[in-house]
Amino acid sequence: MDRNALQKLFDLSGRVAIVTGGTQGIGHAIAEGLVAAGAKVVVASRKADACAATAAHLIAMGGEALGVPTHMGELPQVAALVQQTVQRFGRLDIVVNNAVTGLTQPLGQFTPEAWQKVYDVNLRGPVFLVQEALPYLKASPCAAVVNFISAGAFIFSAPVAMYAAAKAALMSFTRSMAAEFAPLGIRVNALAPGTVDTEGVRKNMRDMPEMLEPTCFQRRVAHVDEMVGPALLLASDAGSFITGQVIIADGGLVPH
Repeated sequence: MDRNALQKLFDLSGRVAIVTGGTQGIGHAIAEGLVAAGAKVVVASRKADACAATAAHLIAMGGEALGVPTHMGELPQVAALVQQTVQRFGRLDIVVNNAVTGLTQPLGQFTPEAWQKVYDVNLRGPVFLVQEALPYLKASPCAAVVNFISAGAFIFSAPVAMYAAAKAALMSFTRSMAAEFAPLGIRVNALAPGTVDTEGVRKNMRDMPEMLEPTCFQRRVAHVDEMVGPALLLASDAGSFITGQVIIADGGLVPH
């Protein structure tokens, strides 16, 4: 392989990507990485002003971008996200399912309302987003889905049991989708971060990142930018022979 061929492995020029939860934290970093790699990016989150600000930021980086306010728990909004993407850019090649609700309750104290919200946003929304995107992914010569799950899907996660179980279910869907869609030329993989220092993590527990530092081999938490490389591997031609897999980017948290 020569230098030019190597550099093209991560080149996403001409491709169109949706990033849910793309206005902050890991999603924001992934959106930046996709734009830097040449993709046109549609960012989605619940807040319209955050979507507009993020799209403006990505455009200022030199990319093409669109912000679409979307609540992943509302399926009509999920469908509208796909339609607005295709109306604006004419195609859809990459879906990054990153949006999440970190709502959690102690085992033995679940409410039906909390259960519904967690599974609507963390599981049903991502699955139906891929379903809505399917006709356009089938038409793409380079279709890829990256589902964000969590290292918590692999370990004892009693404090966040609902969240972890939803992510484990999304991992199962990832593998089923990969098997079903492989003949269509669509790759489906998952990325499982460990502890990443984000606003959402600190909101749920102010000192959580520092508390969890000793739990992984690297004795630290990740910066959001450290999720960009693994995500681009799965979204680009660099991962052309990878499907149905989970990359665990956790600093050595999950035992193998």
